[in-house]
Amino acid sequence: MEWILKLDGLEKAFGGLRVTASVSFAVKEGEISAIIGPNGAGKTTLFNQITGHLLPDKGKITFLGEDITGWRPQQIVKLGMGRAFQITSVFPEETVLENVRLACLSRRDEVLTYFRPVRRFKEATDEAFAILESLGLRQHAERPALELAHGDQKLLDIGVALGLEPKLLLLDEPTAGMSPEERHLTRDLIKRLWKEFNLTLIFIEHDMDTVFGIAQTVRVLQLGALLAEGTPDEIRSNPAVITAYLGEDLT
Repeated sequence: MEWILKLDGLEKAFGGLRVTASVSFAVKEGEISAIIGPNGAGKTTLFNQITGHLLPDKGKITFLGEDITGWRPQQIVKLGMGRAFQITSVFPEETVLENVRLACLSRRDEVLTYFRPVRRFKEATDEAFAILESLGLRQHAERPALELAHGDQKLLDIGVALGLEPKLLLLDEPTAGMSPEERHLTRDLIKRLWKEFNLTLIFIEHDMDTVFGIAQTVRVLQLGALLAEGTPDEIRSNPAVITAYLGEDLT
């Protein structure tokens, strides 16, 4: 399959406000891509529709050859789509290790199983430690998630998503609230994880250094519509995109 995700004429409105305006595009399997746009462009709303948290008013979402329009988030996760949120969604009172291990067990449908084979529990623990190692969080494994710094909590949220072994991973503003140094480190980490876990990856981001530094394809939303799509160089020099950002320097 050349593409892993395809959107056809996706529309969503809240009352008289149209927040997704007939959006259509296809994401190639194995690519890393970014979705950008001014505040209020509809980026997170689009993610919410793709992941089943919002039902589109019109249009079709196809993932891995399946029409997933209207599917529940849990069904979409089981098919192979993961997501890390703009506001972290980890279990704050649980340890860092337990957050990721729960995701690994969930993939096996064993989270609610009181009695489980010790071997499988060990496998999930080993997987969780490996993910934490990749994220640079292993030294925090036994700390409650709420004790982590903001940047590390966002990394843990990614770790939980990775525990589900997604084929497609969506990241909503992974560097939001980070210092310039943290953004630089996270940018390098995202690119490494994309390669290490053999992912197709889509991320929403406002930091243009991150966008143009790692994305192969950039899609621009404005007022809920797809304004432009292309390589970083094509997007950087696109007059309509520059105007949408009110003349902001995209270099």
